[in-house]
Amino acid sequence: MSFEVTKPILDRVRNSVAEGRDSAIEALLGQLHPADIAAIIDRLDLEDSVYVYRLLETEEAADVLVELEEDKREQLLASLTSREIAEDVLEHIDSDDAADVMAELPEEKQREVIALIDDAEQREDLQELLTYAEGTAGALMAKELISVRADATVARAIVDMRQQAREVDHVYTIYVVDKDDRLYGILPLKDLMFSAESTRTLIKHICETDVQRVRTDTDVEEVVNLMKKYDVVVLPVVDAHDKLVGRITFDDVMDVMTEEAEEDYQLASGISEDVDASDSPVVQVRARLPWLLIGLAGGILSSQIIARFEGQLRIDPKMAFFMPLIAATAGNVGVQSSAIVVQGLASGMLAGVNIFARLWKELRVAVITAIVCGVLIFSANFALDQTQALTWTVSIALFTVILTAAMFGTLIPLALDRMKVDPALATGPFVTTLNDIFGLLTYFTVGHLMYDIFP
Repeated sequence: MSFEVTKPILDRVRNSVAEGRDSAIEALLGQLHPADIAAIIDRLDLEDSVYVYRLLETEEAADVLVELEEDKREQLLASLTSREIAEDVLEHIDSDDAADVMAELPEEKQREVIALIDDAEQREDLQELLTYAEGTAGALMAKELISVRADATVARAIVDMRQQAREVDHVYTIYVVDKDDRLYGILPLKDLMFSAESTRTLIKHICETDVQRVRTDTDVEEVVNLMKKYDVVVLPVVDAHDKLVGRITFDDVMDVMTEEAEEDYQLASGISEDVDASDSPVVQVRARLPWLLIGLAGGILSSQIIARFEGQLRIDPKMAFFMPLIAATAGNVGVQSSAIVVQGLASGMLAGVNIFARLWKELRVAVITAIVCGVLIFSANFALDQTQALTWTVSIALFTVILTAAMFGTLIPLALDRMKVDPALATGPFVTTLNDIFGLLTYFTVGHLMYDIFP
């Protein structure tokens, strides 16, 4: 059963901290997974968080630190000395997690921590991981893996695997390399147990040489797509010379997918920075205000359009009744179209697709939708005994707005993607505001023509 952080549990922890009842806290946390302990610490204030964290056993504390929300982890790291981070944290976590922890430290403290790491190999691995650009396979990978030589016998390989397994928590596959450490293939455990004729069989005769791999500079989105496409739980990472340097596991990819989904959701909601409920008001305002100002500017422009056609409203004030309908439909159609395109771009289904081909397909969908909605609103206005001018104005404007909004919603995310800008922006206020403005302009322009035809 999944553990849930409730108010009684938090109150119990806070009261125990206030009263100094360490044994009560240890008894509660001793029953929980590190991820559940992290969920509790995330909800406590800084002083209580530090108090509870320091009650944990060293190895468990390191696991909990990795599971914490980024903001809380940064706060706890600031409360630890460089030696504590080097000896009590980095010694007990995988290299990819260690690199993430180090990346959150100030540069000066990073240098202090690295200098305090006694294990030369660990120090070199960590320094290497910190050199890779954020958002690449190199920055995401872990150095812990098991590899054997292609020209080794099964007996020799088993000995080597046992020695390396001490440093690897989860063994997904065994990598086979040549004498220059270039990736040669992979050795599934099943093949090792059942395909070898004897312990003198060479590994290169039983391993698989067709291996999906990524380079250290491969974008993480491509890594995600590869793992989804080929249904693999781990990918080897090689350098420019095809030398095996690390591996990426599915749990790391899940973290990336979660972060990408959260980022896209925030962009689609008009939030330009990665924020959460615990961030300060200043940070939240800074993230929200830019797109609110764009929406405000769009609202001012819309009001000017209405003012420009004030005479049209004097002729028939009932035109004002349908302004929300036109604006809302334009915004909804634009968001629907852009959402489909953004989803296709994210999954790779639209990679390399011709823009005009996509526009043509969306146009056909939009025409059918526009005809259905246009006929329905025409019938409704006819049944309500509206004037001919108003009936035709609303129907034609709605038809036109649906077509143009669908085109905007398709073209804008494709154009943003070509310009290397996150297309998720197109599903938010950007497209909605643009379509609101164009929808009102279309509505009043059509009305101006219709009321000349049907005076």
